[in-house]
Amino acid sequence: MGHVTFFGVVTFVFRHSAGCTGNAISSPHRCILVPSFEIKGKNSMPKMYRTKLAAMVKNFPRYASANQPPNGEIRSYIESAGHTCELRDAGEFQSPADVVNLVSEHPKFEAALAIHLFKAGRLLMDIEIPFGVIFGGTDINEDVKVEQKRVVMEQVLLKARFAVAFTDKLKEEAELFLVSQSSKIYVQPQGIQTDVTEKFCWTEFLRSSGVRTEHVDELRVFLLVCGLRRVKDPLYLVEVFSKWHCENLLNVLVIIGPKIDPVLTAEVETVVKRTAGVFLAQERCQQELHAAMKRCFAVVNSSVSEGMSAAILEAMDLGVPVLARNIPGNAAVVQHEVTGLLYSSPQEFVRQSQRLLSDHELRERVVRNGKLYVEEHHGVKQERETYQRLVDTLH
Repeated sequence: MGHVTFFGVVTFVFRHSAGCTGNAISSPHRCILVPSFEIKGKNSMPKMYRTKLAAMVKNFPRYASANQPPNGEIRSYIESAGHTCELRDAGEFQSPADVVNLVSEHPKFEAALAIHLFKAGRLLMDIEIPFGVIFGGTDINEDVKVEQKRVVMEQVLLKARFAVAFTDKLKEEAELFLVSQSSKIYVQPQGIQTDVTEKFCWTEFLRSSGVRTEHVDELRVFLLVCGLRRVKDPLYLVEVFSKWHCENLLNVLVIIGPKIDPVLTAEVETVVKRTAGVFLAQERCQQELHAAMKRCFAVVNSSVSEGMSAAILEAMDLGVPVLARNIPGNAAVVQHEVTGLLYSSPQEFVRQSQRLLSDHELRERVVRNGKLYVEEHHGVKQERETYQRLVDTLH
């Protein structure tokens, strides 16, 4: 078997494990998974093709990032097929030369997988082993607008064995802005699987976030799940929400996620301290995050750009209403008034929230349809089979 590595937002690299000989059919693979931000079955592959894979990821803990691929799950898919997988942070590498040195280690890596066409993919341009890429979202939605980045991404896509887009829309955008490589771009939605810990205290969670009230059960908690970075725009709703909170003290907004951008984090902390009704929670493990999501009134997304928000899909799976900013990535999974509610301004967010509070039939409908949508379109089984099949081409 071999080893695979991921680079960029997420890169996996596989390579043969120690003791493996050239044609040893049963030898295991080693895989590296690498995130570029600090912070997320059955064996269907021929044994002779198992490799060591290195993977680089942009965001490490999946729960902390609302739009990144399920790093841990992709890694498990690869390893369940017999490969060894190593996850690495792309931020560790200063240049493509550093990655060349990494994949040349003994035992050598045999393949790589990167998440994010620019941040991760650019690091793979000088390696001689085959690799694939997974679009992150901001690469296709934002980075393509910068000519220098677009040229680099075209070169990465040309060299890659395959590319994965979460939605048809993302694939269409890639084909529109980059050199046509339609035949190598596959569409695979994120597979969603939620896990709620039983050892979770809602009251303690709110208290530790700064919420002080004796009427915890009466609160309507809107939970904004996002890493603290500009593209997530965590302060987008703060001013208007605070005014709404002052009209009804039971409505509160809690922001939760990892502190990715130090400058923005400091700004958010300062604003939250002086803003009534808005709170900043410490990041939690995925099971605790899911427990908090399940207890909140609604999960909120305020991003400027998304590939596919895992937080939105997880909320749907947990039976929690979703209020998402009306951007292409969100509109691809949230059908307004069917699987969730979309808004285009802070003022519209408040209006849609008020509807959710007063219209119980609407709330029940979006919850029911959202859960059905995730069950029908975001199954883990199909995702696992897709990645195992694609990694099989990296030999």
